[in-house]
Amino acid sequence: MSAFDLVFALFGLLLGLALCEVLAGFARVLKLKRGARPVRIGWLTPLLGLFVMQDLTSFWGIAFMARDQMDASNLTLVTVLAITGGYYLVASLIFPDDPAYWPDFDLWYDRQNRMVVGGLLTINIATMIGTGILDTLHPMPEAPAGPAGEIGFLIYGLSALALFLLLIALLFVNNRRWNVAMLVALNLILLGGSILEDFI
Repeated sequence: MSAFDLVFALFGLLLGLALCEVLAGFARVLKLKRGARPVRIGWLTPLLGLFVMQDLTSFWGIAFMARDQMDASNLTLVTVLAITGGYYLVASLIFPDDPAYWPDFDLWYDRQNRMVVGGLLTINIATMIGTGILDTLHPMPEAPAGPAGEIGFLIYGLSALALFLLLIALLFVNNRRWNVAMLVALNLILLGGSILEDFI
């Protein structure tokens, strides 16, 4: 077993549980929609859940790309536990445990969104710092030079900046329509980045 296999076992376990939390929330909503009790789901909570799933998947990809840079030290394992454990905690806050007690999911979103968004912001900053430290300690081979590499770097930088600015804005903007617009933008940024990654 390689060092990465050991670290990735912890990654896989906690990130898989975090994804299950979000998917279980969506499943509870689908079951509730068929029930007799009227519940207004709205757009905010599902869009936040979709963004967290995309962010989790993106982090999983980043971890896999850094596989040759990781060792199996205690520091690495504790860092992995902190980041993936943070994802699990964030994922568990998106949907109410018992949706039947929340006739309006927008009220749940108003109550939880700052904890979820603040957690995501912290996790993404920690991930950037962690990948920067890994690149310093164990540099990867240079990316291919030329226009494609420069364009890819520019797009990644702009999308990361937009992602951070939108997450910060979500912490302070209370207007629900603006929150929907920002969550749609966040989802499109991650989706667009995933699609462009295959072409650049």
